Amino acid sequence: MIQFLLNEELRTEQHLDPNMTVLNYLRTVVHKTGTKEGCASGDCGACTVVVGELEDGQLRYRTLNSCLTFVSALHGKQLIAVDDLKQGDQLHSVQQALADCHGSQCGFCTPGFVMSLFALQKNSSGYDKEETLEALAGNLCRCTGYRPIMDAAVQVCDNRVPDQFDAAEAQTITRLKSIAPGSVAELSDGNKRCVIPLTIGELAEAYSATPDAHLLAGGTDLALEVTQFHRELPVMIYVGHVKEMQRIEEFDDRIEIGSAASLTDCYDALAREFPDFGELLHRFASLQIRNQGTLGGNIGNASPIGDSPPLLIALNASIVLRKGDQTRTLPLEDFFLDYKKTDRQPSEFIEKVIVPRAGKYQFRAYKISKRLDDDISAVCAAINLHIDGGIVKDARIAFGGMAAIPKRASACEQVLIGADWNEAAIESACAALAQDFTPLTDFRASKEYRMSTAQNLLRKYFLELQSPTTETRVTAYV
Repeated sequence: MIQFLLNEELRTEQHLDPNMTVLNYLRTVVHKTGTKEGCASGDCGACTVVVGELEDGQLRYRTLNSCLTFVSALHGKQLIAVDDLKQGDQLHSVQQALADCHGSQCGFCTPGFVMSLFALQKNSSGYDKEETLEALAGNLCRCTGYRPIMDAAVQVCDNRVPDQFDAAEAQTITRLKSIAPGSVAELSDGNKRCVIPLTIGELAEAYSATPDAHLLAGGTDLALEVTQFHRELPVMIYVGHVKEMQRIEEFDDRIEIGSAASLTDCYDALAREFPDFGELLHRFASLQIRNQGTLGGNIGNASPIGDSPPLLIALNASIVLRKGDQTRTLPLEDFFLDYKKTDRQPSEFIEKVIVPRAGKYQFRAYKISKRLDDDISAVCAAINLHIDGGIVKDARIAFGGMAAIPKRASACEQVLIGADWNEAAIESACAALAQDFTPLTDFRASKEYRMSTAQNLLRKYFLELQSPTTETRVTAYV
């Protein structure tokens, strides 16, 4: 049985298909049809909803793609859909602003924009252009009417009007505390089920008992099995309530990130230590995806074009894998074996990611994609060198999109280590990349483009270190 608030209505669900998305729940079970399906893959933002949950006793609102969120993820939280904003005959101030500024266009995507602006209004103290662009990057309007929507954002953020959610905040906090999960829960329709453990021990036990289960964290990748490929997931284990796997702890020599920590929550720690990592996270899909997606999930799906693995490999990160009561620590570069194949054993899961501090290394990251926001890399490069006295003492260089797995450029590194830090060394390293990679041609880029781009990114790194004031290192080429 799971419990959550639908706006202010307590919902208790026990016999429900755990493969059901929040979008379908809203539209077919409770008949709130304001939320629209645009792409069913988390790309367009038309289905955006807002989820409220407690963080240190305070209510935090975040946007999610309801087409990629399974209902089990709502356990213990509050769901707010566009249908919930209007009160009586009065539009919510966000809805009114979009009407006043002529920001609705054809209207199909408008509910998603409304909810993204609603969350922005709740989380901001005034209009900020960069914050607004980030909040709306995951909402695509095909009527090309972005200027009116930005005008509406100015109105809702600079002229915030208290609403019914502000008035009910204390009551909502009390009710969320009363339904906070206190034991293992399960959602089942009799054939399919989702288990929701609360501790890492309960997770390990459940996974050992059902090694074929799918681990569900943000679900931004797993949900595509249902929404795009129309497959059934018989057993899932939702890890979103396992607090040990959401911790982010900073030590003198390392940062430890629980594998179920959202990418949004990872941002502060990683951006402080590695500014380029922070810049890349700004371009990691959309805010809705980052609010759900996890660092562990981005590693575990073993995509050759995942954004975080090349960066983590270049930073010499390792992962802690757990099976039952046993754990082992593995360098991340050794986790990936072949396309979508990893060293993870049955019933073993990623418990946390360990990232060493920057130290004397100079780290840069580059994402090459056709579109600046909400796009997948054609090539992702991470270069991390220790240079002392004009000599390269150590080199860790990793690429995504250049092989079947995120992979180090070993030959390139060996050319650089011990070499004078000059243009000749860089050119030799560029030539060595041809020994490291034989990239493929696909719809994102040709093999020639990928190789040329990878070599040019090494040259770019060299030039940036010669001119350290160079800005905007995480680059998009169109």
